[in-house]
Amino acid sequence: MTDSPKPPDAVQVVQVMVSATPYARALGFEATAVGDGRVTMRTPYRKDLIGDPETGVIAGGVITALLDHVCGAAVMAAMKERQSIATLDLRIDYLRAAEPGRDIFAEAHCYKVTRSVAFVRAVAFEDSPENPVANATAAFMIASNGGRKMGANMKPPR
Repeated sequence: MTDSPKPPDAVQVVQVMVSATPYARALGFEATAVGDGRVTMRTPYRKDLIGDPETGVIAGGVITALLDHVCGAAVMAAMKERQSIATLDLRIDYLRAAEPGRDIFAEAHCYKVTRSVAFVRAVAFEDSPENPVANATAAFMIASNGGRKMGANMKPPR
């Protein structure tokens, strides 16, 4: 009798989520910490990500993408069995402009996983979560794959 393969650990899953997602690669996302239902990511400040050339502030869409991605990663880090997920709801409150020239970090905590939905809170910031650029709450559908294997929709980059 052979043992069934172990599912990849949360760190591996989060690393794959970043490297296999074209927009995450393009925006330079990097997982900096992965724990039990908690993930921190960073996106570097780059001139091509500026939303307002006069102020040099990073575009709000970059922060939205980072928060959505870190929330999904936190869900993956919280699940005991790997399944596909999809964003059901994402609410973001922008609290202040990001500081020009500064990398943005996002920290997410998946605080509840049910059979079909996971719930997450997140914050985007430069130095400390206590001085956020934005707060987010999100809900993710679990097993959104329609019976396909996890990652079936991912193709290697060309």
